[in-house]
Amino acid sequence: MGRVLQACLNGARRPGAHPSLPITPQQLAADAAACAELGVAAFHLHPRDVVGLEVLAGPEVATAVAVVRAAVPGAEIGVTTGAWIVPDPVRRAELVRGWAGLAAGRPDVASVNVHEQGWRETAAALRDAGVGVELGVFHEDAARTLLDAGLPSGAVRVLAEVRPGGTTDDAERLLDLLAPLGAPLLLHGEDGSAWPVLDLALARGLDTRVGLEDTLLGRGGETGLTNARLVALARG
Repeated sequence: MGRVLQACLNGARRPGAHPSLPITPQQLAADAAACAELGVAAFHLHPRDVVGLEVLAGPEVATAVAVVRAAVPGAEIGVTTGAWIVPDPVRRAELVRGWAGLAAGRPDVASVNVHEQGWRETAAALRDAGVGVELGVFHEDAARTLLDAGLPSGAVRVLAEVRPGGTTDDAERLLDLLAPLGAPLLLHGEDGSAWPVLDLALARGLDTRVGLEDTLLGRGGETGLTNARLVALARG
């Protein structure tokens, strides 16, 4: 088992995409608590507004984080800064910088995708807000971009993600490219690549993650699974 198994609870999936997909703060908290009972101490979630749309606005982020934190005290709680939520990079950085005042609702970490416009500014805003940075690297071009730029201040880990349709060979190439950074690496896949890449991460002793953001199916194609069941499958 790697050092960290992070539970990625909902991601960008639309409400109703899966019967057990958590959307509200209370649903996220219930799933986090169930996963914590299985030993999970790190969570990644996408806060939503009242109609289920992803948001970066402080009040909704604070509510989701605070409710989950109350359910899993002491756990690391991370969120997204995905550019699809707020496409304007200046506005996105402004919203993220405003997280400094969220008190108990401030996330511990947040992911920044290196291929997105304004990623450096978003990372700097997170640093200013006192939030750790997880750098999302989706492909080899993004890995080279990060290598050229270097790790920004406040970086806590690099998320090496193999996209749907990718293979463990793609994962190996990403890992080889990212190794010179010397940063902690969390390796994971998505949909069809989720389980093969997770198993590679476990075999390599790397941090990894699992949850309904990354896959709706079990290793054998089982359906109707919860986040806690996915964690149990990942743990063996």
